[in-house]
Amino acid sequence: MIIETAKSAARTAIVTTLLLMISSSLAASEIIHVRLQDRLDRPVDGYCFDILGTGNNLRVELPLFAHNCKPRATTDSAVIFTRQGQLVFPGAGNVCVTAFGVNDTVLPGTSVLLRPCGYEVAFFQTGNLQQFDHLDNGQLRLRGYPLCLSVGEQSSSTYSPNDRWRVLSLESCSEVALQYSAWELVPLN
Repeated sequence: MIIETAKSAARTAIVTTLLLMISSSLAASEIIHVRLQDRLDRPVDGYCFDILGTGNNLRVELPLFAHNCKPRATTDSAVIFTRQGQLVFPGAGNVCVTAFGVNDTVLPGTSVLLRPCGYEVAFFQTGNLQQFDHLDNGQLRLRGYPLCLSVGEQSSSTYSPNDRWRVLSLESCSEVALQYSAWELVPLN
């Protein structure tokens, strides 16, 4: 009887674990572009989150930026917005959008980095710096901080004269104009 009870408890634990794994993968399965609502100087395609580089040459160690949106999901622009509020780039090794901060302090104008989700090293614990809330006005606010993801007012050409880029940073949600900080999550599946 004790052995049967132990076996039943083990089976229940295995099934529970499998269901949790399946539900968490379903919660984060929609591939999106994070696109600025205002198209600014890109009236056709607008601006999306982007990693510098392409294919096997992604520069994930450099700050994230905004680039004119691509017509399809690519490793440098496809994102998953999880239930936990993480913005994950699955094609770049499941790295998360991460605010730069020191001692749990994030300042306006700070860079936006890519780091492994849950990354913990001396002087840079990212747990509180990788969760965002998508507000009703479209802003993506760093959870627990009054800072929102925003593009810069200026743009410049990239390696192609047909493409443009802008700085991506965290700015005071109440002070930055919505034309630079309101985002839409565009499904690509």
